[in-house]
Amino acid sequence: MCRLQQYKVVEMKLLAQQRDLQAKIPDIEKCLDVVATLQAKKDSDEALLTDFEVSEGIYARARIEKADSVCLWLGANVMLEYSCEEATSLLQSNLENAKASLEVLVADLQFLRDQVTITQVTIARVYNWDVHQRRVKNTSSSQDS
Repeated sequence: MCRLQQYKVVEMKLLAQQRDLQAKIPDIEKCLDVVATLQAKKDSDEALLTDFEVSEGIYARARIEKADSVCLWLGANVMLEYSCEEATSLLQSNLENAKASLEVLVADLQFLRDQVTITQVTIARVYNWDVHQRRVKNTSSSQDS
């Protein structure tokens, strides 16, 4: 039973990582779309009017003219300024890495589920064998009496 419990713990960790990656991928894609929009507007000499979230539920309207750079949150309260080209490259790389990690994670989860199934079948077989052995023992002891 200990091995089965270990598999379940690992499965929960992998499922949490999968949820995180599945939430992260759309965010990266949205950032890529925003950077692409900024680049398109920069080339057209047209200002971009947008609403952005200042805080949860609080939005402000902004007029963006010729954005040569963007600031990206890198995590751990770190924000860096990148040119639009560098930001696109970085975000594209992050997107590819996240998708590759998700594929590996899905494969690991499938392998783990197979192992759980094998372990459960083995436990059931051992239990059934034990029940059979007890019946044989009880039958032989009752015939001896």
